[in-house]
Amino acid sequence: MPEDEVLQPEEGEELLGGTLTVFDATPNAFGHQLPGLSTQEGLDFFTGRSFFNQNWVTAPSSTAARDGLGPLFNSRACGGCHFQDGRGRPPFQLGDLGTGFLVRLSIPGSGSHGEPLPDPNYGGQFQDDAIQGVAPEVAIDIQYIELTGYFPDGEAYALRVPQYVYQALAYGSTHADIMYSPRVAQQMIGLGLLEYVPESDVLSRADEFDADGDGISGRPNYVWDAHHQQTMLGRYGWKANTASLYHQTAGAFLGDMGITTDLFPNENCTSAEVDCQSATNGGTPEISTIDLEKVVLYTKTLAVPARRNWTAPGVLAGKQLFTQSGCVKCHTPKMQTGTSDIAVISNQTIRPYTDLLLHDMGPALADNRPDFLASGTEWRTPPLWGIGLIPVVNGHSFYLHDGRARNLQEAILWHGGEAENARLAFMQLNASQRNQLIRFLESL
Repeated sequence: MPEDEVLQPEEGEELLGGTLTVFDATPNAFGHQLPGLSTQEGLDFFTGRSFFNQNWVTAPSSTAARDGLGPLFNSRACGGCHFQDGRGRPPFQLGDLGTGFLVRLSIPGSGSHGEPLPDPNYGGQFQDDAIQGVAPEVAIDIQYIELTGYFPDGEAYALRVPQYVYQALAYGSTHADIMYSPRVAQQMIGLGLLEYVPESDVLSRADEFDADGDGISGRPNYVWDAHHQQTMLGRYGWKANTASLYHQTAGAFLGDMGITTDLFPNENCTSAEVDCQSATNGGTPEISTIDLEKVVLYTKTLAVPARRNWTAPGVLAGKQLFTQSGCVKCHTPKMQTGTSDIAVISNQTIRPYTDLLLHDMGPALADNRPDFLASGTEWRTPPLWGIGLIPVVNGHSFYLHDGRARNLQEAILWHGGEAENARLAFMQLNASQRNQLIRFLESL
């Protein structure tokens, strides 16, 4: 195929969210509802947005609909981790709280549904904040070791290796075989579209035993969904450890803010956390099912912003290099949604740049913490839509599961395992070509 033909833009490729794409490249780009929602869905969207963004307070309070925070928590609002519906970041210094960073915990073994086992004293994640009268579980300090290297053309680069120190443990020692997994919150856009990609479509891309010999062996994670009370295909989270947005949202209310729901009605206190157990709650549950459903609808109906500069020659050249380097073998450009209970989501051609599958990313990125079927070196391919707007929306450019990468080039250079060949292909590009590939990513 002639190069000038390859470099032609594909019809409609700027519409990452299909016909539901919105056109906004401002700091509010991630906050739009899907076009075409029904009147009732639109009203529920705005109510859900309110519960998503406003801070919860300690019980008892005159603000009865929003009390019950904690007793232990990571953030006072969903929007604290997902500021402007965007991406979290690591803390800049000790005591920098509520930035969308947390540390998942587990010990060897698995529960009755295959889920990770929590630490006896600290549960399933560290909570570094608490209401008055309750001690936060931990103080987390992050230091970085810098590694330097060179591209074959002589240009230097540097990568940060995070070193975590967990100090001021308030409730005793952690388990002798504790496993830690630092995480930052991901952008919220397009989540409802991903929920309705048919499972058969996702599985059609799986190649667990690399039958085609291309070095890529993506596989699905199957996880317990508390809302549907069955094992389902995992779609969300860094390890694809959640199947539905209902479970994901209710789980975040409890785990991140200490807010109980009908799905998860028990406060997030271990037997060692006596002050947590004795704290006043905000009712049973602390957010009603009706209000929770509106927050879930909000998370399902946040629109995806359109690409920018998708017809620029340098961006088109970068798109071609992205394909030739093998990045599209995991970051699948295009998918089709099936039938949804939210009518406008049905039968949309979307461009999320993910396959929703697990891939072994090598030892450098490993957290060595299994999660359902995901191994300690496997991660779900994160969607790339909106990635170029993170600096605009959130004012930073920290990428990967723990925010160690300070820019997109560093994120690529951390790839290993199944992505090793793609990383090596990027390394072999000259400086101009590397810039073109980055410009393509910034257009998404």
